[in-house]
Amino acid sequence: MKKLVLAAAFAGAASAASAGSLADPIIEAPVIVEEASSSSNGIVLPLVLLALLAAAVASD
Repeated sequence: MKKLVLAAAFAGAASAASAGSLADPIIEAPVIVEEASSSSNGIVLPLVLLALLAAAVASD
């Protein structure tokens, strides 16, 4: 019984002693997600306006 208690004490001391490390923690950089914008978005509005202008001229 005495050996069992002694073994448990050594096991507890050994696990507590190796709980941490001396190395610096590695901190990862935050991930930044940027939404990609389409280059065709700038041309859609002028094309729609041109189509409306052409329809207005054609109806006169």
